[in-house]
Amino acid sequence: MAARSSSRRAALDAALALLRDGDAISLETTARAAGLTKPGLMYHFPTKEVLMLALVDHVVDRCETSILLRIPDPAAASPVDLATAYARWALEDVHDASDLVAFADPRLRGALVDRWTDRFRVFASLDGVEPALRTRLLAVRMLADGVWFACASGALAPSDDDRRALAGLVDELLAVPR
Repeated sequence: MAARSSSRRAALDAALALLRDGDAISLETTARAAGLTKPGLMYHFPTKEVLMLALVDHVVDRCETSILLRIPDPAAASPVDLATAYARWALEDVHDASDLVAFADPRLRGALVDRWTDRFRVFASLDGVEPALRTRLLAVRMLADGVWFACASGALAPSDDDRRALAGLVDELLAVPR
C-alpha cells in the first residue's frame, strides 16, 4: 500500500514540476516525468480530469497547511484570524506557476476552479460578519489574492519591501476596535 501511495504522490509532484517548468500536463507527460508507465499512472488517475482535480487538492493541501500554521487555534478561528492567516500566506510564502493549477487546462477550468473554490471557501467566508468588517475582510482577501496571483504568475509581482508594506496595510485593515 505504501508503494501505491508513494507512486501517487510522486506522480502529483512530477505534474507540478511540469507546471512549474511551463510544460503541458497529460497522462503521458506526467507518467514519463514520474518514472511510471502510463498504465501505472492510470491506476491512480484513470483520466486527465481525475489527475488535474487531484493536483488541485495536492496544491490546496499544501497551501491550507501553511495557512493553518499561522493560526494558534484553527478550530476556534474567527473570520479575522482566517483572513489574517490567508493574507500572511499570500504575502510571506513563495508562490510559483504550479499554484495556478486551477487554470492549467482550459477544457477543465470550470471543474478545477470549482474544486479550488470549494476548498478555499473556509478562508473567504463572510457569513454573519457585520458590514464594515465584512468590507475590510473582503479587501484583505482581494489584496491577498492579487499578491498570490502576481507572485505565482510572475506578472508584476511586488518586491519584498512592497510585500512587507502590504502586510502593514493588512494589519491596519483588520485592526478590530475593542
